[in-house]
Amino acid sequence: MSKPSIDPATWQPPGVATKPPAFNLPALNILPVPGAGPEDALFVDDRIISGLEDGRIVSVSLDGWQIEVLADTKGRPLGIEAHPDGIVICDAEKGLLLLQGGELTTLVAKGQHGLRVCNNAAVAADGTIYFTDSSQRFDLEHWTADIIEHSGTGRLLRRSPDGTVDVLAEGLQFANGVALTPEFVAVAQTGLYCVDRVWLADGKHEPWITNLPAFPDNIAAGDEGLVWVTLASARKSALDKTAGKPFLRKVIWALPEALHPKPDNLVWVRAYDTGGKMVHEFCGEHEQFYMCTGVRAHGGKVAMGSLTTTALAWFELPG
Repeated sequence: MSKPSIDPATWQPPGVATKPPAFNLPALNILPVPGAGPEDALFVDDRIISGLEDGRIVSVSLDGWQIEVLADTKGRPLGIEAHPDGIVICDAEKGLLLLQGGELTTLVAKGQHGLRVCNNAAVAADGTIYFTDSSQRFDLEHWTADIIEHSGTGRLLRRSPDGTVDVLAEGLQFANGVALTPEFVAVAQTGLYCVDRVWLADGKHEPWITNLPAFPDNIAAGDEGLVWVTLASARKSALDKTAGKPFLRKVIWALPEALHPKPDNLVWVRAYDTGGKMVHEFCGEHEQFYMCTGVRAHGGKVAMGSLTTTALAWFELPG
């Protein structure tokens, strides 16, 4: 199991422009959902699956006219992933779940193996699940506190088909999205503006995509071997200036919420090849959909979820 190579008490972020790129977002198809916070998006046939703030798992047709409730976790579902036996659900209140034939099964309950905020996952063909525990200090409702304080208690875990759970990496700065390639599993560190990788062959943990201009959220493997990354909000200079000053960051968190740094209302996604080269970047604004936190690319379409809106969105990949 890897240890963190960065001390949050002394870490200094590299300088980077925090302005988003020129807007080039294709026209969005907006799919209203019957609730708030469809955080992730998963293509299943000609529909998009997502989880809502109230616990419901919904299936929405691409034209938005058909909506079906598949299950209710009674918790807060976040990441949604296809599994050989059904659909894996990362629930911040319930843990790692499997939806199969309308029935929910708990694979790793909250509290088991220290699991506190089950956030996102990637699933191998044999059913092995790689998933994140974002923070062992704060629950989901206080996720901004983990970013502000830079507590560094996130983890990447693996659940084998026999039920064995192993910790692959710890000390992560709000461990978030997970994507699986044939050679490595990628994991987003929202608080470090980066995506790391852990090699499947030997478990080596190393930086992969670094110095991002924004906070990465969910990530996902897509067509042509690309890894798609959501950028939920541009970096905040107020936070960068307090790097290496943990006491000052705690002071910021203690301020009234109205004074905390706020995320941008952007739609911003990127796609990288396994060598770390950026292949696509789309950014823009939309009145009904913003703060993109989930992304999925398949068959020339890119679907997105958002932690803060009441809609899913998708667009046709240009070219």
